[in-house]
Amino acid sequence: MSTLLSSDVQLLESINVSVLQSGGKMVRPMIALLSAGACGARDDEEAVKVGATVELLHNATLLHDDVVDGSPERRGAPTVFSLLGGSPAVLLGDYWLSKAVDAILSTKKDPGALIRIFADTISNLSTGEMLQMEKAIGCDTTEEDYLRIIYCKTASLFEAAARSAAVAVGAPEPLVEALTQYGAAVGYAFQIKDDILDYSGGPLGKPAGIDLAEKKITLPLIGALQDSPEEGRIRDLVRGIDENPDNKEAVRAFVIDNKGIEYAEKRLASYVESAVLALSPLPETEEKSYLADLAHYFAGRDK
Repeated sequence: MSTLLSSDVQLLESINVSVLQSGGKMVRPMIALLSAGACGARDDEEAVKVGATVELLHNATLLHDDVVDGSPERRGAPTVFSLLGGSPAVLLGDYWLSKAVDAILSTKKDPGALIRIFADTISNLSTGEMLQMEKAIGCDTTEEDYLRIIYCKTASLFEAAARSAAVAVGAPEPLVEALTQYGAAVGYAFQIKDDILDYSGGPLGKPAGIDLAEKKITLPLIGALQDSPEEGRIRDLVRGIDENPDNKEAVRAFVIDNKGIEYAEKRLASYVESAVLALSPLPETEEKSYLADLAHYFAGRDK
């Protein structure tokens, strides 16, 4: 990633270095490298290129999201948006996106197929963001809407990480499809856990209620609203959060009292089970075991 992002423009280089140094958990490239290893290709340069592509694309979307959301911080550090403004943040995101394309074009195994995977992913990311904005305006998100949003915004990139790595190392089609299913399922699990933490918080987790403050109706609330005679009142409370921030605590109490977190945890467990089951066609390797461990880790994390 450092090599791909290198620039002789001092401002660009210094920002790139800063963003890389405050990098996240690298979960998506981890999945890419483990997926390649599970197909028998350990320490494979093509898998490294795919892993870099996934992380560059992920960070490009975060740079853009910070502008859309007006976010002052990310990963405990000031965002590029808060330090330099919207235009530099958008331009930097575009630069990272272009370097992701460079990485894919340098692959030796069917770069056309890999470009299609990532083109579909970029389309999904944009679609999911727009659908989420639309549903936040009306506060009418259904479970079907929610699952589509989190597939587009989160699971599709996990899916791309696993699938593209398998394609890049020339894995047979049954293994490519198995890892595709794994990536999607583990992506759903990752996002559902995030949405549970928005209601439950935790000693090391993000402050509760951030998504709710943005009028995002996620699975814990959807679960609590199942067959509830109070659905209309609760959705009205969400609609009114901008004018009455205290509504947020009333909605959180409703979710907890009506077992919305438990509802979401059951769905989370089913996606973890699906992710592990999807790995069945893969040979027994250390990497396969780690992929299964990651799925369980996502379900149990508190941050």
